[in-house]
Amino acid sequence: MIHSNKLLALVASAAMAIPSADACTSLIAGKKATADGSIMITYAADSHTLYGELYHQPAADHAPGTMRQITEWDTGRHLGEIPEAPHTYRTLGNMNEHGLTIAESTWGGRHELAGTGLIDYGSLIYITLQRARTAREALKVMTDLVNDYGYASEGESFSIADADEVWIMELIGKGKSDKGAVWVARRVPDDCISGHANHSRIHQFPLDDPETLYAPDVISFARSQGYFDGKDEDFSFSRAYAVTDGGALRGCDGRVWSFYNRFNSPEAAPYLDWVLRGQGDPLPLWIRPQSKVDVRQMQAMMRDHFEGTPMDMTADVGAGPYKVPYRWRPLTYEVDSTEYTHERAIATQQTGFSFVSQMDSKAPAAMRAILWFGVDDANTCVYVPVYNSVTEVPHEFAVGNGDMYNLSWDAAFWVTNYVANQAYNRYSQMIPDIRRVQNEIEDSIAAEVDSMRSAVASMPETEASATLTAHTARWARDYTKRYKQLGDYLLVKYLDGNVKREKDGKFERTADGMPVSPLFPGYDDRYYHAIATDPDGGDRLKSLKIQ
Repeated sequence: MIHSNKLLALVASAAMAIPSADACTSLIAGKKATADGSIMITYAADSHTLYGELYHQPAADHAPGTMRQITEWDTGRHLGEIPEAPHTYRTLGNMNEHGLTIAESTWGGRHELAGTGLIDYGSLIYITLQRARTAREALKVMTDLVNDYGYASEGESFSIADADEVWIMELIGKGKSDKGAVWVARRVPDDCISGHANHSRIHQFPLDDPETLYAPDVISFARSQGYFDGKDEDFSFSRAYAVTDGGALRGCDGRVWSFYNRFNSPEAAPYLDWVLRGQGDPLPLWIRPQSKVDVRQMQAMMRDHFEGTPMDMTADVGAGPYKVPYRWRPLTYEVDSTEYTHERAIATQQTGFSFVSQMDSKAPAAMRAILWFGVDDANTCVYVPVYNSVTEVPHEFAVGNGDMYNLSWDAAFWVTNYVANQAYNRYSQMIPDIRRVQNEIEDSIAAEVDSMRSAVASMPETEASATLTAHTARWARDYTKRYKQLGDYLLVKYLDGNVKREKDGKFERTADGMPVSPLFPGYDDRYYHAIATDPDGGDRLKSLKIQ
């Protein structure tokens, strides 16, 4: 238990400890927990320096002696090289041609266990996608890689899924004492939802269950380091290797709780005590939803700001007069020697890219997996379908089409930022206009994907691949163009704090062709009340009344 009088300080220390480039969220739904029987995992790659683009590596054969260069994903630092596999599979972002998908979130853990080997967590993902076809193959590839070459990062959680099953694996290095890593992997039950968000989620686990795998020394190593001294059956991976404090609970487990709350509200409600006060039982690794989840709901969950919960970011005074569910960094601040924290929601402004991966064993082979891919803030992005058979990345998502320092108007990342950053200033007014366009596009895409399943099923492999590659490219292009128009529209409509009047889908003009006087919406009542009651401004700003 964490005592409540220590919570705020712990929130602050943990929030500061999470590397900004690694603060990510991954949600999971098993195939019997979804409306269509597909397995779904999500990912938000949140970083203030990560440019949103879709990585791609074609399948390839490699001659004996070929070496693969290892570059740390977060820093671009060269770590070394390892022998290349004889054949590598085609990858599209965090998915490969077989539909295997891997997501992650970093939790750091005990700093003395930071890895000293060759394989960082990003390389671990992308090398594995090139070498494994299934989730179980991926588990073996990943653990073999860190055992053979050493692990270079801190504590990490991974979602690893194919069209048949989904696993959570948690892994941390052994510091300078050993180049390997200790880890636990658990298969998520088919009828459950799960997730992780920058805090280790695996506590006690069965020691003789074929759907739980773990490093042979995961318990003995903890004993040797003084992290654990109880019975083996009482061992908690999270308690031993992670740091459980206020930031890990409210800032990290809180995001997973919000997912649980959305789909299993009565049973999830008691775990709010764990999230807010560190009291009661830990948030469970998985939970059964009350109703089955569909892909549009998973996309909506990636847009969550705790709406409708005690942590609702649109409701507190920090939201301002336009109910903005965003808080600029740093996450912690001090007032009169007391430390406070902002909430950390799933949707956040500094996302590079996010996705909802949908893997369905019943779908045509060319559509076995769909990476619903978006760039920038998940709340305002458009999720475009990228199929496992796609052979080319659309120009709008391509690596090198713009970067964090070079704006490109045909790059989806920059155009989505153009829309989102206007809304951050006047959210409650602009978000209905954004939702209207966003939903129109995503509804149209969803309808086309549904209709394409039967058409693609009868196509030869090469024709199906070409058809789906073109479909992805068209929607990436059309959405980017439409969002540029949306950004222009927002700039014109909300210019100078006003709202231009509209009629019949156009900005309204007088009979003489002049602009009609705009609306002056001003601010909300709480804003005006704050001014009126401010001792430094209220009396001074009272309207003068002449007798």
